[in-house]
Amino acid sequence: MNAIALILVIVGAINWGSIGLFGIDLVGMIFGGQLSLMSRIIFTVVGLAGLWSISFFFKDTPIIDKEN
Repeated sequence: MNAIALILVIVGAINWGSIGLFGIDLVGMIFGGQLSLMSRIIFTVVGLAGLWSISFFFKDTPIIDKEN
């Protein structure tokens, strides 16, 4: 779960970077605009992954455990 959350947070960061640097919303462009149902679902899932990732600050173990 942590690895999936981290990947989604990275996707969100890349999307925000592209908006900030180039004014291009990659998720919106790929999935039919910012207000399309699919884009909104992806934005919501990425947001939930960001909230989940807050818990990484309170863990003493590595975020991604390669042994499991």
